[in-house]
Amino acid sequence: MTTHTFGQRLHAALERRGRLCVGIDPHPSLLAAWGLDDDTAGLERFARTVVEAIGETVALLKPQSAFFERHGSRGVAVLETVIAEARSAGALVLLDAKRGDIGSTMQAYADAYADPASPLCADAVTVSPYLGYGSLRPLIDTALAHGNGVFVLGLTSNPEGPEVQHARGADGRTVAGTILDHVRAANAGAEPLGSIGVVVGATVRPASGPATRPAASPEASGSAGPATGENLAVGGPLLAPGIGAQGASVSDLATVFGTALSQVVPAVSREILSTGPQPARLRQAAASTTQAVHDLLVQRLPGA
Repeated sequence: MTTHTFGQRLHAALERRGRLCVGIDPHPSLLAAWGLDDDTAGLERFARTVVEAIGETVALLKPQSAFFERHGSRGVAVLETVIAEARSAGALVLLDAKRGDIGSTMQAYADAYADPASPLCADAVTVSPYLGYGSLRPLIDTALAHGNGVFVLGLTSNPEGPEVQHARGADGRTVAGTILDHVRAANAGAEPLGSIGVVVGATVRPASGPATRPAASPEASGSAGPATGENLAVGGPLLAPGIGAQGASVSDLATVFGTALSQVVPAVSREILSTGPQPARLRQAAASTTQAVHDLLVQRLPGA
């Protein structure tokens, strides 16, 4: 069992390798662009090439489970290999599975993705809290017990998301704001970074009207992301997909996250993957984005 929490390992990786998460999304169109067939052999060649090219340089790799699952058991076997090889290269692995269920079923997901006894265990996994944050407890507890992490969907950039995430409870809080409160409480006291993260799209925009109740303190108020209206400082990492093909730029991160920018881990997939299959071009694309994020942090957060 690891002696360090996921938050501690991620903080160290970001300091050492720069602030970037690269998705491994073997979409059929990307396989075709690489000259690969849409089969298990093409899947394996694609995913392992990405790991070989940037596994030793980026902080976090994020395989999208669905693109492996669509190839059946042989695709899942490739995913197991990719997780193992990425970790051997020194990258942390965030498995993008977005699981969400209740009771014993959620515990089964926890056993699959957060317990080192499983070949699918990653350093962290994405989950959906929209059966209620409490439904995540089996997976969160299992992950934390093994020094692993969880990224909870908070404010996603898909057009269908706001009907749930921007809905308001009797206290006037948005659903997303309530989820952020739960994560903030879970990370309380964790240093230097909590192990429960939140996914906030780099393209998100606020709900109409006031999105949150007034902040309890000037410090909390100062952490609000001006483009979301929510207090995004949760004491853990903020995964920010959407840069590149989805329309956001690195400079947009400052607008979306405000002074919570210091907790942001940008996630980029197609913008980098489309430069393959040559490993050197993949490395250059990842390095260029990492540098752009670093430059933004230096500009916006003196001393970063």
